[in-house]
Amino acid sequence: MSRRFVVTPAAGGAGDAGLGPEGGGGQRPSPGRAPDPDPAAAPEPPRADALPILRYCREPSRYGDGVPRESSPFMHSVDGDSESGFEGRNMALFEEEMDSNPMVSSLLNKLANYTNLSQGVVEHEEAEESRRREAKSPRMGTFIGVYLPCLQNILGVILFLRLTWVVGAAGVLESLLIVFMCCTCTMLTAISMSAIATNGVVPAGGSYYMISRSLGPEFGGAVGLCFYLGTTFAGAMYILGTIEIFLTYISPGAAVVQAEMAGSEDAAMLHNMRVYGTCALALMAVVVFVGVKYVNKLALVFLACVVLSILAIYAGVIKTAFGPPDIPVCLLGNRTLSRRSFNVCAKVHNTGNGTVTTTLWVLFCNSSLPGATCDEYFAQNNVTEIQGIPGVASGVLLDNLWSAYADKGAFVEKGGVPSAPVPGDSRASGLPYVLTDIMTYFTMLVGIYFPSVTGIMAGSNRSGDLKDAQKSIPTGTIMAIVTTSFIYLSCIVLFGACIEGVVLRDKFGEALQGKLVIGMLAWPSPWVIVIGSFFSTCGAGLQSLTGAPRLLQAIARDGIVPFLQVFGHGKANGEPTWALLLTALICEAGILIASLDSVAPILSMFFLMCYMFVNLACAVQTLLRAPNWRPRFKYYHWALSFLGMSLCLALMFICSWYYALFAMLIAGCIYKYIEYRGRTRSGDGIGVITSFQLRLWNAKWWQQRAEKEWGDGIRGLSLNAARYALLHVEHGPPHTKNWRPQVLVMLSLDEEQGVKHPRLLSFTTQLKAGKGLTIVGSVLEGTFLDKHAEAQRAEENIRSLMSMEKMKGFCQLVVSCTRRDGMSHLIQSAGLGGMRHNTVLMAWPQSWKQEDNPFSWKNFVDTVRDTTAAQQALLVAKNVDLFPQNQERLGEGNIDVWWVVHDGGLLMLLPFLLRQHKVWRKCRMRIFTVAQEDDNSIQMKKDLQMFLYHLRISAEVEVVEMVENDISAFTYEKTLVMEQRSQMLKQMQLSRTEREREAQLIHDRNTASHSAVAARTQAPSSPDKVQMTWTKEKLAAEKHKSRDPGMPGFKGLFSLKPEWGSLDQANVRRMHTAVKLNGVVLSKSQEAQLVLLNMPGPPRNRQGDENYMEFLEVLTEGLNRVLLVRGSGREVITIYS
Repeated sequence: MSRRFVVTPAAGGAGDAGLGPEGGGGQRPSPGRAPDPDPAAAPEPPRADALPILRYCREPSRYGDGVPRESSPFMHSVDGDSESGFEGRNMALFEEEMDSNPMVSSLLNKLANYTNLSQGVVEHEEAEESRRREAKSPRMGTFIGVYLPCLQNILGVILFLRLTWVVGAAGVLESLLIVFMCCTCTMLTAISMSAIATNGVVPAGGSYYMISRSLGPEFGGAVGLCFYLGTTFAGAMYILGTIEIFLTYISPGAAVVQAEMAGSEDAAMLHNMRVYGTCALALMAVVVFVGVKYVNKLALVFLACVVLSILAIYAGVIKTAFGPPDIPVCLLGNRTLSRRSFNVCAKVHNTGNGTVTTTLWVLFCNSSLPGATCDEYFAQNNVTEIQGIPGVASGVLLDNLWSAYADKGAFVEKGGVPSAPVPGDSRASGLPYVLTDIMTYFTMLVGIYFPSVTGIMAGSNRSGDLKDAQKSIPTGTIMAIVTTSFIYLSCIVLFGACIEGVVLRDKFGEALQGKLVIGMLAWPSPWVIVIGSFFSTCGAGLQSLTGAPRLLQAIARDGIVPFLQVFGHGKANGEPTWALLLTALICEAGILIASLDSVAPILSMFFLMCYMFVNLACAVQTLLRAPNWRPRFKYYHWALSFLGMSLCLALMFICSWYYALFAMLIAGCIYKYIEYRGRTRSGDGIGVITSFQLRLWNAKWWQQRAEKEWGDGIRGLSLNAARYALLHVEHGPPHTKNWRPQVLVMLSLDEEQGVKHPRLLSFTTQLKAGKGLTIVGSVLEGTFLDKHAEAQRAEENIRSLMSMEKMKGFCQLVVSCTRRDGMSHLIQSAGLGGMRHNTVLMAWPQSWKQEDNPFSWKNFVDTVRDTTAAQQALLVAKNVDLFPQNQERLGEGNIDVWWVVHDGGLLMLLPFLLRQHKVWRKCRMRIFTVAQEDDNSIQMKKDLQMFLYHLRISAEVEVVEMVENDISAFTYEKTLVMEQRSQMLKQMQLSRTEREREAQLIHDRNTASHSAVAARTQAPSSPDKVQMTWTKEKLAAEKHKSRDPGMPGFKGLFSLKPEWGSLDQANVRRMHTAVKLNGVVLSKSQEAQLVLLNMPGPPRNRQGDENYMEFLEVLTEGLNRVLLVRGSGREVITIYS
């Protein structure tokens, strides 16, 4: 358990704790230690556990020419300082933080060559660094990169070898139901997968990456291994399909094991499947080991075989409408006969020499003589011949609507044909009947058919190779599912309308002389389907043997299952050699089963479990509404994900309840093993569930209990659950993907212990929307023994206000000797265990210039330093009494973000959170950033738009350019007023009344002086130039204008007021930044509903704290609602899923 401590300032030294520059990269002196006077001290390197979304460094910007700016002639003429010391005075207010918080232009410079390859994620960065250097820019679009791979993986062996049999056994109506259920399951899963895949960049790893990063390593490891097993058994199924096509339809004579040796034809077939399947597996494994690149190149060839085969089926259906093929089927009574051993469908036939018995007679009788003893059923029933494929216009569809399930070994019979029953009829072996090889029923057919709709993850697995993965994955995957669903549904109807029912139920085409049923329907030749299906199943097997080892390698390299780490190694080029070996061994186990119908339900279980957890991940993220959950794909809902998860679970038990239990047992064992190993979580959503949902559940339970208290054990259960959750979330700061503002709201109280700014709680409710942690804190001055009654009354007032604002959170009130110490204690110690705040929200001290204000500027600046030292974000609401209440609805308006420096991305996250609340929902988000004169604003705007696109944030972007012009007389006068006021209040030992009178006198005198200077110099009212896109001509004109001899020179300005020369030039430059930036913000955002600004940090030198307040006042002057934002020094927003 982590330890907590509180730092209490020594007596008389409440403000002595110093700080260095804030942020993750700044150097921070410990509290109580004087700050380092050397501003050039080397910054502390960034923490190893930080997760930056981008890498940035102090390099020349690509937006300019790399030549340093010319110094101002005025600044150069003031003294002999080097010109480098005055570079960039437009942003001098932020200069002390540039080592940790770069300018936006510097940040966007690193986005110049950004692609959606897997970069920036800590766990993948080192392994992928060398590969990224050689990676080419992705070129595949939606059609080639997603649609065709999904089509190839979905259409396959089941379509060619089993779909006609499914239609014959289940009937057209129930077959449509089976296909509809399975396709609905995959469509709902595709919707959930699209939401997850478009919630940032998804590196290769497909469903494993999505689940593990959404639900945690335990679920990710368990489901990832199940998905791996499903892919491996899919390879076995494809290989068995390839061998079945070869031995049954291409070369039946190639059998190694004969029926006489095995005892029966079925047993011989199984042995042959094992022999040939093992050989095919070995050959494919060698191909994958030696030349995987050739497998990828042949993928389009295999896909072409599938497409041509499907087109041949539709062409054959159309042909049957005009001229059905002549494909006779022989019936004995109503029983279908196998024509493998005879050609003539008759008992006898007439010749010139008389009546002669046929081969069929010999099969049923003990001799070829007409008077021989024959099988009783054969003797009493006639032999007839019907057309196996009567055509789409024959009306056979009505006969095939209903199911015809049968037991194992039953005769394949045609309804409506007369048949003489035989008492005590025995199903003697050796007679040429077509018999069912397995028992058929609805749930079994679902398990066999479901593998034909898998393969929807093919697009997400290739996300790193796509031009725009966030657009291509949803579009390509859903279009592929729609296409294949149409193909399956239409094929069911067409098969039922064209093919006779007994032929449909003839799994291996024995009534058609051992020919493929679907091939006999195709045009122009049955061999189109036979050869096409052979190569397509062979290609699918190769793809499975290529993808499964890489999935296992990804799991092994993550290190969540220690005994699998050996499979993370491979050849020098990264090929997973050991993982391929294990995959081949598992695949061999599936081949030894030797029955496609037995292997299909196994892989159905694993795929269904994988799809179930994809839906669960989407539902969990949607319900939790984590700030990082911002999918670009908008057509999802938690109810759809929950329906998909329920359908997957139902299909698992429909297919096979014992297979389902076995698959869940395997996943459960893996889950518990990973949990036992105690691996840390990596940005999963389960940590959010554990910490916040349990807390809210406990809070609701306690609030909704009956008034009577009987001391039952349920409350103890709630406390134990809360304790368990707290112990499991105290593992350090949350992952960037789980970061949300856990707010400590600092309230000020009046003399009656009432809340001064109640709208601060309204704003907190709008920001939090009932999610996460909220602590409302306040401080009473005095001792607890004297103030405990007032503290209780104040706490009741705060709780009452929280109830009125419908705020879900906790109240924490501290009684302290000084307000400064109390606020420091709250920042350090509020919360419990892992349930701690990471953001402080407070109101701007409107009357900070009044010395008798209980919340003085000194307390405010020290609080800013405390939050920086605690690595917590700070939000300061100015004019908070103008903020909207929860009952208000803002109409059309803008939330404007002025992004000057990058300090973790909190500026962009806050408007997104606010717009989730109904008060701000109709407001548009605009992002402004500032370009210097050597920046290319057009390129900056393009890069910023691309960055926001990958962040899944919709906002208007505008780049505002600030001229590097000379410092105006107004700025000098403003600085002079500030410094004179500061010095006089420090040096003059006056009473409080005299100080107020003196301060007002100084203010009046300098206001008049400023008016006189403005009249004499004829200075423009707004010295700032706001332009778009600098050119060399415009820049030269502006500089020439600045040096115009007709204008009063800078030395002339000095002569107007010589005391300007003695001003602190650092203060002049900071005031220049505040004045110019305020003018730019006013010109763009004066009518905005809310303005968010980067909040500069307090000066390192504590002598200028009061000047810092003046800078902030000037920066925000004239704006109605302002939220000053100061990041915590760590990333809070990420482009990754």
